[in-house]
Amino acid sequence: MAGRGLVGLLLVALPVSLVGWLVIWPIISAVLRTVWRTSPDGEAGFDLSSYIFFFSDAYSLNNLSLTLWTTAVCALLLLVVSLPIALYLRFARGGISSYVQALAILPMFVPSIILAYALIRVLGPNGMVDLLLNFAGLPKLRTPYLTPWGPVIGLVWDNIPLTVLILLSGLGSVSNMAIEAARDVGASRLRVLRHIILPQITNSILVALSFAVLGIFSAFTLPYLLGPASPEMMGPFMQRTFRDLNDPVSAITQAVITFGFCIVFGLFYVRSVARNQGR
Repeated sequence: MAGRGLVGLLLVALPVSLVGWLVIWPIISAVLRTVWRTSPDGEAGFDLSSYIFFFSDAYSLNNLSLTLWTTAVCALLLLVVSLPIALYLRFARGGISSYVQALAILPMFVPSIILAYALIRVLGPNGMVDLLLNFAGLPKLRTPYLTPWGPVIGLVWDNIPLTVLILLSGLGSVSNMAIEAARDVGASRLRVLRHIILPQITNSILVALSFAVLGIFSAFTLPYLLGPASPEMMGPFMQRTFRDLNDPVSAITQAVITFGFCIVFGLFYVRSVARNQGR
């Protein structure tokens, strides 16, 4: 048994070392760089001025608020869109479900920049929707392009495949016999969903939302191409601060704050899963 334990440790040693080198150490280094600063006279010391500036700057707080709003709206829409698709794929019979699954997974194979270009050509000014409305003699609709709803549409569409697959995996553990027994005693579909299916896939929902939130909160390409210039999400904000303003310390501060929010979401997921396993 001791030999097997040693082999297991050796197998995980390389991945853990890579995580420590490529993820943990850069995080520690970034935090230290933002809290341990060298003054103009050459003295080094503890300094929280970059964080004080961020949380006292209206523009920075607006960018953070937009990021939180986008993340919350995308997470809610993902659950509303993906859960019915996963339920249909779990309980549907016939060949149509295969085509539905293929369409649901399709966004996984479309690069984000291609998706952004497609959305601009369809929903942007003088795009396909505008041309069709003009051809039909109808007034133009306000385009979501370069508004906060632009990244929402792109991020929801981009995250549907992974969310559906995670929910579908959780639904695989739902017993058909339990559902049939509930239906036999007169339970409606809504009651079956509320009292049998949802309690059994709570962990899968948390996992799906955690992955979605972590990806959306730190997204760059879609918010950069589809979102407004002001306010902007944290991803484009960090890039612009680093490149255009040539202020690496502020950019790293923004990255640390973003990582802090992501850690909160991650810890919430880990705590929920651990509590469920302890029951």
